[in-house]
Amino acid sequence: MEQLSQWLWKQEYWLPPGVSWEDMEKMEGSRRPLPRDLLLALPLALGFIMLRYAFERCVAFPLSRVLGVKDRVCLKVTPVPNLEAFYTKNSRQPTQSEITSLVNQCNLTHRQVETWFRNRRNQDRPSNSKKFCEASWRFVFYLLAFTAGFASLINTPWFWDQRECWRGFPQQPVQDVHYWYYMLELGFYWSLLLCVSVDVKRKDFKEQIVHHFATIFLLGFSYCSNYIRIGTLVMLVHDSSDFLLESAKMFNYAGWKKTCDSLFVIFAAVFLVTRLLLFPSKIIYTSLVLSMEMFEPFVGYYFFNALLLVLQALHIYWAYLILRMIYKFLFLGKLDRDERSDVESEAEEEENEEEEEKEEEQSSWRKRKVVLDSRLAMLSSSCVLNNLTNQKANANRRLPKAR
Repeated sequence: MEQLSQWLWKQEYWLPPGVSWEDMEKMEGSRRPLPRDLLLALPLALGFIMLRYAFERCVAFPLSRVLGVKDRVCLKVTPVPNLEAFYTKNSRQPTQSEITSLVNQCNLTHRQVETWFRNRRNQDRPSNSKKFCEASWRFVFYLLAFTAGFASLINTPWFWDQRECWRGFPQQPVQDVHYWYYMLELGFYWSLLLCVSVDVKRKDFKEQIVHHFATIFLLGFSYCSNYIRIGTLVMLVHDSSDFLLESAKMFNYAGWKKTCDSLFVIFAAVFLVTRLLLFPSKIIYTSLVLSMEMFEPFVGYYFFNALLLVLQALHIYWAYLILRMIYKFLFLGKLDRDERSDVESEAEEEENEEEEEKEEEQSSWRKRKVVLDSRLAMLSSSCVLNNLTNQKANANRRLPKAR
C-alpha cells in the first residue's frame, strides 16, 4: 500500500520539472491545496442529496402545481403473472418472438400482449412533476453557482488575462472563496453521479455519465495540481448556460411552449458561444499553449488537457443536437423535442407506438366505414327496388278493377 501511494504521488506526475512537494509546503498564503481536502466532497454530496429531497418536496412540487404541470394519466394494467414475471426479470420491451411465446402462455392475442407491455411501461415512466422537480433543483444550483462564481472571479487578474493563470504556477495560494467554489461544485457533481440510477434516464444517458466522471476527475486532479485558477474558469463557462437549459425544461414540462422555446433559443446562443468559441479559444488554448511559456510539459499537463478535450468532444456532440433543433425551428417553424437531452428514450418509443396504433385504428375505422357505407348503399338501393316493385305490383292489381 505504501509503495502504491509513493508511486501515485510522484512529484513528476503532479508538478512541473524543478518543483517538489517540499517547495509546495513552503508556499506562502493562507491556504494551499491538499489532496485530503477532496474528502470533504463526499459529505457535501450527501448534504446536497438531502437538501434536494427537501427542496423537491417543499418547493419544487408546489411550484409545479402553480405553473400548471400536468401528469399523464396511465391506464392500470390487469395483473397477468406470466407477463409481470417476464417484465421484471427479462425485458421491458420483448421481441416479436418473445411476444409470440407469451401469447401461447397467457391465452391472449398478440395485440393484447403488446398493449399490456406498453401500459406497464407507462406506469413506470417518470411523471412530468418528477422531471420538473429535477430540472428546478439543477436550475437553482447552476444559477447560484454561476452568480457566486462570477462575483468571485470578476475582480481576479486571471479572469481578464489568462496568462495570469500560470504566473507563479504551481506555487499559487488558494483563496477561501475559490476553495469553497471548488468543493461545492465537486460535491454537487458527486451527488448527480450518486443519484443517476434514480433520476430520469435521458437520451444522452451515457454521455452524461462520461461528463460527470470527466468533470469529477478534472476538478479533483486540477485541485491537487493547483490548476485552480484555470479550473474556476472552466466551471464558470459551464454554469453560464446550464441554468438556462434547466429553466427551458421547467417551462416545457409546465406546457409554456412559447416561453420554453424562447429560453431554449437563448440557451443555444449562450451554449454555442461559450462552449464552441470561448472554451477552446480561451480555456484549452491557455492550458495547451500559454502554459508552456511558464513551465515545461509533464504528466499532469497531458492528463489535464486530455480531460479538457473530452469535455470539448461532448460539447461538439451536444452542439450538433442543438444545431439540428435550430434548423428545424428556422425552416420548419417548430422546436422538435426529440433532439433535447431531457426526453427519455423509452418515452419516445412509447409515443411512436401509440401514434402507430392510433393510425392503425383510424385506418381500420376508415375501412369499416367504407364497408358500412357500401352495405348501407346496397341496403338503401334494395329498399328502393323493393318499393318500386311493390308499387308496380299494386298498380297492376288496380288495373283490372278499373276496367
